[in-house]
Amino acid sequence: MIANRRSNLGSNNSFACFGLYSFFYSLKKSIFAKKFPLIKIGNIELPDFPLLLAPMEDVSDPPFRRLCKQHGADLMYSEFISSEGLIRDAIKSRMKLDIFDYERPVGIQIFGGDEEAMALSSKIVSTVNPDIIDINFGCPVKKVVCKGAGAGVLKDVDLMIRLTQAVIDSTHLPVTVKTRLGWDDNSINIDEVAERLQDIGVAALSIHARTRAQMYKGHSDWSHIARVKNNPRITMPIFGNGDIDSPEKALQYKNEYGIDGIMIGRAAIGYPWIFNEIKHYFKTGEHLAKPTVADRVEAVRNHLTWAMEWKGERLGIVETRPHYTNYFKGIHSFKTFRQKLVTLDKPEELFAHLNEIEEAYSGYEMV
Repeated sequence: MIANRRSNLGSNNSFACFGLYSFFYSLKKSIFAKKFPLIKIGNIELPDFPLLLAPMEDVSDPPFRRLCKQHGADLMYSEFISSEGLIRDAIKSRMKLDIFDYERPVGIQIFGGDEEAMALSSKIVSTVNPDIIDINFGCPVKKVVCKGAGAGVLKDVDLMIRLTQAVIDSTHLPVTVKTRLGWDDNSINIDEVAERLQDIGVAALSIHARTRAQMYKGHSDWSHIARVKNNPRITMPIFGNGDIDSPEKALQYKNEYGIDGIMIGRAAIGYPWIFNEIKHYFKTGEHLAKPTVADRVEAVRNHLTWAMEWKGERLGIVETRPHYTNYFKGIHSFKTFRQKLVTLDKPEELFAHLNEIEEAYSGYEMV
């Protein structure tokens, strides 16, 4: 009898201990979640205040995305892909569908102005299983806008909603959107756009803080993004984009505008280190040391190698050439070295020249 009572008592104590453990574990998880909240896009979990690589034509290809991933990008997008090109099976459009597991999470961005083409493109993109499908309603380039796509859709929000609905209905993947404030200063409609996109199921919205009329010039006005984020109806993540080119500015905009994360575009071209530099500054308030010439040579060496592996030797060499200027920007007396880089045609000659650059600038301090 006593043994049974002791046994029951032990059992009750075990349940009590387990209950206390569960309580404190849940409390710890709750506190951790509040201290380090996650940003969710569908079932994808991103760290608190993620840094995104913007989709950029002729830039955001697999070799460059791989470099950005190595240097701290949390979510990356492909170059934008024409829906018309995809359904015509254009080789260049098909190549842009290439994604690799080491990039994840990664999104593929499409654009177009025809509902049927966008729906079919959504199905095609889904077959390669990216983590996200993104729709471009922000590209201001004339040849895109003239086709009623990109930022051109900002003039017809009803069409934007129909195009987005067509994509959502044709995929099992979360759908996100990148857009601008509006067509021009007299037609800023991002508040309406954000609400209507969320209402049909868009999982996150990236906003470039300029109008289409501004292109990439003039002042980017993030106050409009802050207003969208502060709208009590908006629950999807809101990411800001435009003019983030330093850790200081990233922290300032994070604190001032209250967005969920930042999308970085032009500042990452030739400088993938910016992601880790921003993260380090957020954490410590201090700057990481600038990448040395040796670091830059290593980045170019990797970029070139991966480009040749992906595109083939000849195309990889030719299409990496425009990047050299950005990787070596600010280095004194570099013109002769750069000219040689863009004229050499054989991999072994290019790698030998990169070794020469590293030796010539050994001990050189970047400002």
